[in-house]
Amino acid sequence: MTQPVSASSAQPAFIAVDQLTKRFGPMVAVDGVDLHLAKGETMAIIGPSAAGKSVLMKCLVGIYGADSGSISLNGDDVSRTAAPTRPEWASRIGMLFQHNALFDSLKVWENICFRQVELGIMNRADAKEHAIHLLGLVGLTTESADLTPNDLSGGMQKRVGIARAISSNPDILLLDNPTAGLDPVLSTHIELMIAKIAQQQGTTVISITNDMQIARTRYQNLIMMHEGKVYWSGKTGDIDDAHNEHLTQMLKGSSQGPITMRTGKREDGVFA
Repeated sequence: MTQPVSASSAQPAFIAVDQLTKRFGPMVAVDGVDLHLAKGETMAIIGPSAAGKSVLMKCLVGIYGADSGSISLNGDDVSRTAAPTRPEWASRIGMLFQHNALFDSLKVWENICFRQVELGIMNRADAKEHAIHLLGLVGLTTESADLTPNDLSGGMQKRVGIARAISSNPDILLLDNPTAGLDPVLSTHIELMIAKIAQQQGTTVISITNDMQIARTRYQNLIMMHEGKVYWSGKTGDIDDAHNEHLTQMLKGSSQGPITMRTGKREDGVFA
């Protein structure tokens, strides 16, 4: 069996995850994960269902605390949900959740600028104008601003989620399958927009994706997860020379290899 490996960036780590472990009862969702990413760099996370990818994201954003190991953001230890610097970092991280997590009772523009209005950063008029601008970036019309999430298709809800994630010009952008449910043209548009944000604003981006072509071509770094562990980590330019059976199987989408389909009941997608 191929053993998990990790690789560090040549630049100082802006995001540093070391031997991170997260459990839910007897189940180990994230198992000794290492992840190091310099400021302004981008990383794709790939892996089969129930690999621990979404749980890792939720640890980074502060929804879950680490059971062991550490998470450091620009030198601040945020391993626990009660860490003193967690509230500050919460305002500096934008996240697209796997199922969008939009508020059904709010209009689209209110969803996008919820944080700004609640914290008094923007008045409602300015917030709506800002939201309309962001809707244009993700390919939605001005008229959609006054709709509710229930009025939108799944793909449109995904785009609203992306608009909300980038609404505060975050230092860190965490994206859980940003192009899932989108057509190829819009997927390309969204990924180019993400790359532009990272380049122009120095945003550090980590994205879970099931699109292997996007993972290879749109991101500088990649980690491959399976059953909570990282089985390959490195620059996307090094993928073809990796000779890693887990990575090769995932990239090819083959049913043959060390990754097998997990059977049995899952707990509401917790280990996605």
